[in-house]
Amino acid sequence: MTTHPVQAGSVTFGDPGKLVLIGGPCVIESEASVMRHAEKISAIAREFNLPYVFKASYDKANRTSSKSFRGPGIEEGLKILAKVKNHFGLPVLSDVHSAEEIKTAAEVLDVLQIPAFLCRQTDLLETAGRTGRIVNVKKGQFLSPWEAKNIVDKLESIGCKKILLTERGFTFGYQNLVSDFRSIQIMKGFGYPVVFDATHSVQQPGGKGTASGGAAEFIPMLARCAVVAGADSVFMEIHENPAEALSDGPNALHLEKLRGVLRVLCQLKEVMTENQEVLS
Repeated sequence: MTTHPVQAGSVTFGDPGKLVLIGGPCVIESEASVMRHAEKISAIAREFNLPYVFKASYDKANRTSSKSFRGPGIEEGLKILAKVKNHFGLPVLSDVHSAEEIKTAAEVLDVLQIPAFLCRQTDLLETAGRTGRIVNVKKGQFLSPWEAKNIVDKLESIGCKKILLTERGFTFGYQNLVSDFRSIQIMKGFGYPVVFDATHSVQQPGGKGTASGGAAEFIPMLARCAVVAGADSVFMEIHENPAEALSDGPNALHLEKLRGVLRVLCQLKEVMTENQEVLS
């Protein structure tokens, strides 16, 4: 099936010859931190002529512990993301957790992200789909790739064609996730671009008791596999100092490693594009 391209500003998801990077710190820690990360990551992406969407959450509503840092909230968070958008000219993405917040969020966000645990919430999906913004749905850790077709059907039923599906691993319990790269091809068969979340796929949910752990050393390898499997975009939480990150530090890519990772991913994408007819 042909992939339906999806546009976010100057960024096109689903262009056969272009890989898109979605990345940034897991949560908005401060305005200064967000602006610093956006500047550094966008500069590296430009080195590889790589389309880039900035990601940071204004509210992490699904933290393991109620004591964990959640972010500045929607009002302050959207102000910061609007500043990123205007200053750097980047499309911006953040999580939405309720239908009530979507109208406000859509005034700033180019991409509304539906968290994995909420991917089956019909009202949330339909409200997001009616905004005209791109809706990126993270396939739940509890869903097979075939079941993601129901997500697409719900969005298409209200006229939404700006759909992204994200693979982020499947849970077998006991604080571990497994990536099945067949899911990229299976979900691309639904007609929309597929994103691979290379950092949440190495997450160890609840692995630290009151917080999630992670195996960040596997991020580059999983990202490479995803590009070879046909992913249209790679999603990575990127932090200048993961050990000090206020959310998901154990499964974040260190900013200093980003350039090397992207260099290889772009090379792989080029090879896959040039040999698409042979490999398909």
